[in-house]
Amino acid sequence: MAPHTPVLFTAVRTPDGRLVDLLTADGRITDLGPATSDGPPAGYATVDAGGSLALPSPVDAHIHPDKTAWGGPWLSREPARSLRDLIEGDVRARSRVPGSVAERSGALMDTAVAHGTRAMRAHVDVAPVYGLSAVHGVRAAADARADLLDVQVVAFPQLGLVSRPGTAELLTRSLAEGADVLGGLDPVGVDGDRDGQLDFLFRTAARAGVPLDVHLHDGNPDGVRQLTEIARRTVDAGLEGRVAVSHAFCVADLAGDELAATARLLAESGIALTTCALGADPVLPTAALTGHGVLVAAGSDGVRDAWSPFGDGNMINRAHLLAYRTDARTDGELVACYDVVAQGGAALLGLEPSRLAVGDPADFVLVGAASVPEAVVDRPVPRFVVRGGRVIARDGRLTV
Repeated sequence: MAPHTPVLFTAVRTPDGRLVDLLTADGRITDLGPATSDGPPAGYATVDAGGSLALPSPVDAHIHPDKTAWGGPWLSREPARSLRDLIEGDVRARSRVPGSVAERSGALMDTAVAHGTRAMRAHVDVAPVYGLSAVHGVRAAADARADLLDVQVVAFPQLGLVSRPGTAELLTRSLAEGADVLGGLDPVGVDGDRDGQLDFLFRTAARAGVPLDVHLHDGNPDGVRQLTEIARRTVDAGLEGRVAVSHAFCVADLAGDELAATARLLAESGIALTTCALGADPVLPTAALTGHGVLVAAGSDGVRDAWSPFGDGNMINRAHLLAYRTDARTDGELVACYDVVAQGGAALLGLEPSRLAVGDPADFVLVGAASVPEAVVDRPVPRFVVRGGRVIARDGRLTV
């Protein structure tokens, strides 16, 4: 199927339960109507959806593809009792992982696309020990797949920023050599210098005109104090809507009035949060946050890397994990988890929303489920992955 061929998808089930024929042309949905036995319009190709449920394509809003061992031999992990242990273990493991960053991250991207992922925000390590090799590798992998996947590269100071001389200069260079977003990491917990790190991040982001995405693992009370300072600086710098805080474990510790007040602060300052629903890590109370107007997205985090043997780059699976970790039970709660994965991620990355309406981008997956809640629970492999109206994967395998 050529990239711009108009397509008629027959017998498509919509999230509200209708069975429709769906027309796409020039990368957009052009019509949704009752399923008929009529043939396709002249010049259209036909794909029989066979009653499959259409879902907006998910977005991976937080992933570390440069670290992955995807597609290679098994990587044994070292014991770790702290964040610093994990960081140092990761540096040692890099020498044991075969394949270039471009090869490994590209293999992971292919798997993510084949399971429906429309876009990803890729956090990529920048440090004197690596230089910009990881940024260049992930950028090369993303550029090679530009017709399949949108990728934002975050220059991420995994080993520290203020505490690692030379890192600040590399971060600045990275924004001219493949990075789209400036990243930060635990200004207190890793750098021990809140103002030193935040001064650099906000000054550089404002000067370069790029978004900010700051990892914040620190718990309370340090975490909330840092989050409050990030919010203040965001407003002062006029960066509302361009700052994200990833993980934000400190928010997961909050409840009642304190949670409500923090959510209002985040919403008013236009700060988005991302969560990954990992293992024993705290998970954000997504329903409470979105109820106060906070943009929340979800991601895979590390996938088969030195930090963890788990992860698969499959964001339908991640919606399931988010629902499980937040104890979602009702249909509405399950649908809300998928919305975080699809619509929250798209909004964070600044993508045009795909809501399966006429005029929307024709970016969707067709899965074997009768409803969105059933899809979140059952995690079906997409029968078809559609990007810009073109089928690019079937049954978990790329077709292009």
